[in-house]
Amino acid sequence: MSIDRTQDYLVGLVAELRKLPTETEWVEFKENNDNPQEVGEYLSALSNTAALCGKTHAYLVWGIADQTHEIVGTTFRPGTAKKGNEDLESWLLRLLSPRIDFRFWPVEVEGKNVVVLEIPRASSKPVQFQGQEFIRVGSYRKNLKDFPEKERELWRIFDRTPFEELKAAERLAGNDVLTLLDYPTYFDLLGLPLPDGVEKILDQLSADQMVTPHVAGGWDITNLGAILFAKNLEQFKGLRRKTVRIIFYQGQGRLKTLREQNNRKGYAAGFTELIDSLNASLPRNEVIGKALRKEMPMYPEPAVRELVANMLIHQDFSVIGSGPMIEVFSDRIEITNPGLPLVKTERFLDTPPRSRNEELASVMRRVGICEERGSGVDKVVFETEFFQLPAPSFETPEGCTRAVLFAHKELKDMDRADRVRACYLHACLRFVQRDPMTNSSLRERFGIAEHNLATASRIIREAIEDGRIKPYDPEQGRKYAKYVPFWA
Repeated sequence: MSIDRTQDYLVGLVAELRKLPTETEWVEFKENNDNPQEVGEYLSALSNTAALCGKTHAYLVWGIADQTHEIVGTTFRPGTAKKGNEDLESWLLRLLSPRIDFRFWPVEVEGKNVVVLEIPRASSKPVQFQGQEFIRVGSYRKNLKDFPEKERELWRIFDRTPFEELKAAERLAGNDVLTLLDYPTYFDLLGLPLPDGVEKILDQLSADQMVTPHVAGGWDITNLGAILFAKNLEQFKGLRRKTVRIIFYQGQGRLKTLREQNNRKGYAAGFTELIDSLNASLPRNEVIGKALRKEMPMYPEPAVRELVANMLIHQDFSVIGSGPMIEVFSDRIEITNPGLPLVKTERFLDTPPRSRNEELASVMRRVGICEERGSGVDKVVFETEFFQLPAPSFETPEGCTRAVLFAHKELKDMDRADRVRACYLHACLRFVQRDPMTNSSLRERFGIAEHNLATASRIIREAIEDGRIKPYDPEQGRKYAKYVPFWA
């Protein structure tokens, strides 16, 4: 099923909005005023005000008299409205920052045309239109900067209202909730018996904040419930772009796409299937042993699992229009999530865990997908060292966080950046194990023969020159020298 608004729902919504007092700050009534500039400013003002008022949505309604709330009808048609040569909706979306998933809903009420503009609340920072932030004060639209006390309160609200508690769908019947959520998997992953009856199932989901009772009856599905256990994330408008995309390319670049797949299930409900499907599609190497040939995965499966889990858990959900993505090339995998990390990339391995989405991380830990102990990157580095692969790379391109796993490459084919990165991460891994790096440990990491001490020494010298490692003891001799990361 879809959670798009039915005509019956919209008729009921208009009836409820008409009952509100005329000074309600998160609702505005219009008749035929479709000035694009004013609509854009209202989008900003009403979205910000909804957050201040503790509402999940604000509404701009055409066809209702502002003072009397009588149904008068409207000639406004959002589907055909333009700003210059551009569709109104596209123009509005382009000038909003951050972009919000507003929606126009035409509905017939008492034989007259009414249009409802449903506006989600601001969730992480004030919504701007053309670079300005607006707010509603009484029935007036004002510049937020002129009301510093409201601006401070708005930021306090953002600080204490996590993404997971916001609503993905509102006022649904109990059976509709269970149609949208993969609730059997929820109980299975947590090792709980499946309750008998709809109400008992909903009560358990509510206790875990997957759903919440709606004040006007029915149930709301929280972002936490939808992002983890949706049968199909594309049925939730605000989460459609948060599906996991996997793209396979020919060669080392993005010029030719071989195939693409979208994993539409919620992250917890679909994680095992996602990992199994990805690993089955990744290239494999043939290894010849003493008597047998066998195929081995090109990339360590535990490392792939950890990086995909991190991608899902640590993404910034306030970034509209992009979602988690896995790109597979002939020589590497790039795993990217929206948002910059909360810690510096060079400190991923040693920094205690900090989760942007604490409730999401907590549930993912409980169902066994992540550990929430900060050991995920340690495992990734260990696995790449064990299989003597190039060290993973952690990058922050264009407001995203990206982890890159590389296919096997001989040491002689690695450039200086590859060698230094591997040396640095090896030093980090040894440091957190309280056993500083040595020439011997680095030779083992690269598979360098004992008689090639000079090769390991050259890599260590490069890493010191690049400021990535330093001597454990400035006064140490060369024979038993130890090394630690630059920050140690």
